[in-house]
Amino acid sequence: MKRGIVIGKFYPPHNGHSFLIESARAQVDELTVIICDKQGQKIPGDLRAEWLREIHPGIQTKVVEDILAEDDSQGWATYTIERLGFVPDVVFTSEAYGDSYARHLGCKHVLVDQTRDTVPVSASQIRKDPLAKWAFLHACVRAYFAKRACILGAESTGTTTMAKALAEHYHTAWVPEFGRTYWEGRMYLPSPVPWTVEEFVFIARQQNRLEDELARLCNRILICDTDSFTTSLWQERYMGFLSPKIACTHEHRKIDLYLLTDVDIPFVQDGTRDGEHIREHMHQRFLSELERLKKPFFVLSGSLEARLRVAIGLCDRELKAPSLLAED
Repeated sequence: MKRGIVIGKFYPPHNGHSFLIESARAQVDELTVIICDKQGQKIPGDLRAEWLREIHPGIQTKVVEDILAEDDSQGWATYTIERLGFVPDVVFTSEAYGDSYARHLGCKHVLVDQTRDTVPVSASQIRKDPLAKWAFLHACVRAYFAKRACILGAESTGTTTMAKALAEHYHTAWVPEFGRTYWEGRMYLPSPVPWTVEEFVFIARQQNRLEDELARLCNRILICDTDSFTTSLWQERYMGFLSPKIACTHEHRKIDLYLLTDVDIPFVQDGTRDGEHIREHMHQRFLSELERLKKPFFVLSGSLEARLRVAIGLCDRELKAPSLLAED
């Protein structure tokens, strides 16, 4: 049985890494990919390993602490054997250190695409500007780097219209409001059925799942028609209190920009809405919670054309913002 290894930071994984891993897998019976995780890196090693297992089903992964100097081939060889529990038969790299590392391991070295001719990209280039290197990223990694803009607002303030318009402008995916679908599903019950916190938790979690799935398909920016944070305020509106169970569904979610639609347009009854009398109240609640939680937001007012023009400008600014990984 021939055992091989691939080692690297995979910070983040990209198509070049995939070419290396698949080239290695074709030449061995068992492949282990070692992910070096250094303290302070913004993408956890365990998440990188999860991505690699999704991209390359069937490979084995091992996350190790990145505690040695990069040029210490002998130290890395000893450390690798300690963590693996065996000496591999072959190591695959795309780096100049591969020969020395393999020699200290006591195994063969196979060099794969060192000049990056086959896949012309590097992880450092992606960290500097992931949106510019979008074509070299797998769907799960794209979902991580995608910018996310959420449109929220009181009833009949044009959130869905704005979400669709932005998605059309950017040729990208948009996330429909799952809560509306759920509400329509229960609207014909024979008698009013009180809402429960569990229903809103379900709605919020489904909204998150839908958002994360569509983020894999989006074109650099994902447009969301509400999110789980918004769901928490609708739970308050229908139940009279803000449940901490709902807060748990959105406290670690990432939205780069919230666009709050103003109440300065006429209310339109579509047969399901019941909140005309509290539009101003809901608008103020959204404002106060966005401010309290220090979320990045902007209020969209005026005509659809005026709102869309401002929204596009704000989204463009987000798309041009420096990457948080640029200095890593």
